[in-house]
Amino acid sequence: MSQSSTPAANGPRDILITSALPYANGPIHIGHLVEYIQTDIWSRFQKMRGHNCWYVCADDAHGTPIMLKARQEGITPEELIARVAAEHQADFAEFRVGFDNYHSTHSDENRYFATLIYARNRDKGHIAKRTIEQAFDPVEQMFLPDRFIKGECPKCGAADQYGDNCEVCGASYSPAELKNPRSAVSGAVPEQRESDHYFFKLGDFEQMLKTWTRGGSLQREVANKLDEWFDAGLQEWDISRDAPYFGFEIPDHPGKFFYVWLDAPIGYLASFKNLCDSERGKAEGLDFDRFWAPDSDAEVYHFIGKDIIYFHALFFPAMLHGADFRTPSAIFAHGFLTVDGQKMSKSRGTFIKARTYLDHLNPEYLRYYFAAKLGPGVDDIDLSLDDFQARVNADLVGKVVNIASRSAGFVTKRFEGRLSAALPEPALFDAFVAAGESIAGAYEKREFSRAVREIMAFADRANQYIDEKAPWVVAKQEGRDDELQAICTQGLNLFRLLIGWLKPILPGTAEAAEDFLRIPPLTWDTLASPLLDHEIAKFKPLMTRVDPKQIEAVLEASKEDLTAADAKKTRPHETKTEGHLVKDPIADTIDFDAFAKVDLRIARIVEAGPVEGADKLLQLTLDLGGETRNVFAGISKAYDPKDLEGRLTVMVANLAPRKMRFGVSEGMVLAAGPGGKDIFILSPDDGAEPGMKVK
Repeated sequence: MSQSSTPAANGPRDILITSALPYANGPIHIGHLVEYIQTDIWSRFQKMRGHNCWYVCADDAHGTPIMLKARQEGITPEELIARVAAEHQADFAEFRVGFDNYHSTHSDENRYFATLIYARNRDKGHIAKRTIEQAFDPVEQMFLPDRFIKGECPKCGAADQYGDNCEVCGASYSPAELKNPRSAVSGAVPEQRESDHYFFKLGDFEQMLKTWTRGGSLQREVANKLDEWFDAGLQEWDISRDAPYFGFEIPDHPGKFFYVWLDAPIGYLASFKNLCDSERGKAEGLDFDRFWAPDSDAEVYHFIGKDIIYFHALFFPAMLHGADFRTPSAIFAHGFLTVDGQKMSKSRGTFIKARTYLDHLNPEYLRYYFAAKLGPGVDDIDLSLDDFQARVNADLVGKVVNIASRSAGFVTKRFEGRLSAALPEPALFDAFVAAGESIAGAYEKREFSRAVREIMAFADRANQYIDEKAPWVVAKQEGRDDELQAICTQGLNLFRLLIGWLKPILPGTAEAAEDFLRIPPLTWDTLASPLLDHEIAKFKPLMTRVDPKQIEAVLEASKEDLTAADAKKTRPHETKTEGHLVKDPIADTIDFDAFAKVDLRIARIVEAGPVEGADKLLQLTLDLGGETRNVFAGISKAYDPKDLEGRLTVMVANLAPRKMRFGVSEGMVLAAGPGGKDIFILSPDDGAEPGMKVK
């Protein structure tokens, strides 16, 4: 389908819309909301037009970061993603993002489709196996993603840079090129180890992708960007990761997992399938194949950020095509959000979480402001806080809501809430109605800023009508009641048109207006007929002005969010691991009272043994005098397990249990030394007894 043309509406269209899946290891912030608000506006518009439209999304719930964050918090990944999913959905709901279904990539449906799409591509010869060499953390016993390796940039020498690119000079490189690399997980120096990996042969789909990307399914600037990848040659895509990894295991390959970016976009299919199988889906007769079969004429649209074009516009359609599913009708990419002309900044308080905004400001202010800025391209948009306040106050409160407040009071007080039976100026109403198709065209093409400009121009005309007719003057003159009622009826009908046009942007305000007008939910078609001889409710303010103090409160609260986050961060100090000086994370300084809470106890090592699959760990059973604990200790290079049994040592007895891939460690034994064979557990005097407290 062409990006530049409005689809012909020969009856209701079948439309499936998705937004990119938010990652389930952190909160939603206002930069994320650009996409979800943009998508929701378009979805609500399509539904107002009478189309069969569904908007689905899900949490992206797999990957190493989620696994490590859960471990850090001492909970399971499943517990983490469940908590974050609840937080995400609460934030989206308050911002009026109206998903028809919100699911998770950690679901039965997603496992099914990821496995199916992989298997079909494998059986057609589109999957290759190769042995690769990659960084391995010898302490955590895991292969490291590039972003979990840090060191000095090989180009400019900047310290503390990620393993794939330098944030100082912008250079790209491989982790092996980093100087003085270290694991961001344990601080250890990574080792290079070999592993078998599985690759998607993207080059098999080059001609198909060239045709698809130039077939009108992408914005022109996106298609031009993709030409750079075609010119460089389409490379095979590594779709596997080694254990430990939180995700789906690849069929027939134990210990190998689907890379998160394989099953993330497949989550669109999974969420829709979950909707189809729900009570609502069954009641509405939703058919999964109607949308995803290769010959489907239904429409499928993906809204994404411009930073993930590569995955959505090359890998995803190729995988779908190889597995006999249809490709998307179109992918709509958008730009990033800046605040006051700069990247969102934690130090300036402009890195604003959705929840922090919601604590102080009406969510529909932000929906409106984003709409007033958004176009169909991939340009970044700026949230100017001064302009935000001025525009909301002038447009929404000063223009749109003002029309209703200036008219409704007279109708309630003088005419028992009843509108007149005819409009005094039907030609004016008809001129407004005629503009509806131009506004609809702007919405359809995602030219939301143009739609807002046109709506506000008509808001000015409506206010001009009220000013010219001056109902407050007419109300004071005898014998002009019919005229007063008619003027106010005209004003409220113009307001109804304006709020109807704005309904995709301001669904909450529109719902309140529908209650005030005592009308069913507005659709685009119902706007064409005036509301006459009809009783309305008493008017209540639909929106209040933005107070500068509210914006200041958001900024201050965002700085407090930063302070709270910084309190949890680590700072580097120098220690030795395997004889190499590395920067190892430790906690911030603590006072004596906090230190005094550490409970050091004498423990007898009852049993010691190696840990299968771990180079340095021993599994110890410790007796604290009637209570036993299971503890993993990285001392296998220094001790024969049998030499440890029966010995006394010192352990931290009140350390929270930590779930490791080998089991749960219920404490920590104290040891010191430079590492390797030169590490020594603490041994108390012979007179000590298990369970005694060390002071």
